Amino acid sequence: MRTNLKEIIATSEGDAVRLVLHWRGGDHTELQFNKTPTGGHRFVTNVETINLIRFLAHLQPDERIAATINRLGQRTAHGETWTATRICSIRNHHNIAVYHDGERQERGDLTIDEVATMLGVNPTTVLRLIRLKHLTAQQACRNSPWVVHKGEVERYVAASMKPSSPQAGNPNQMALDIQ
Repeated sequence: MRTNLKEIIATSEGDAVRLVLHWRGGDHTELQFNKTPTGGHRFVTNVETINLIRFLAHLQPDERIAATINRLGQRTAHGETWTATRICSIRNHHNIAVYHDGERQERGDLTIDEVATMLGVNPTTVLRLIRLKHLTAQQACRNSPWVVHKGEVERYVAASMKPSSPQAGNPNQMALDIQ
């Protein structure tokens, strides 16, 4: 580089740094970039991952959260796979409460298996009901667990128990007389 570069002039202007490269052939190149904020660094977990951890922390323990995020192919800020310890560190840094047994049930949130047991059907049938929009459910991202509120299941059961009345006749329809 010393044979090609004559000099580099660096100036700091507020939150930006400006470099002017003087090349031996007489050309000049100007570069400008922002400074890293005080106390900041380049190894920061992205906001989407933190929000996903926040959502999943209400549903499952750290080991399962790590497995879910790893299945998505996401890595830590350092490019490593997620572990329960790393999830715990993120939770502590962002004041996300730890999952405790029974928390889901207190809120009335059910898993697919629990809904299947309540309805007396196969879990695949519950997934079909969700896909057909007969049951409303939440999923933070693909590969994360579905969450169905207990009130939603009760609404579905009440609607399916309601007897269906016969269709009213259409006056434009011709009658078929069979004798």
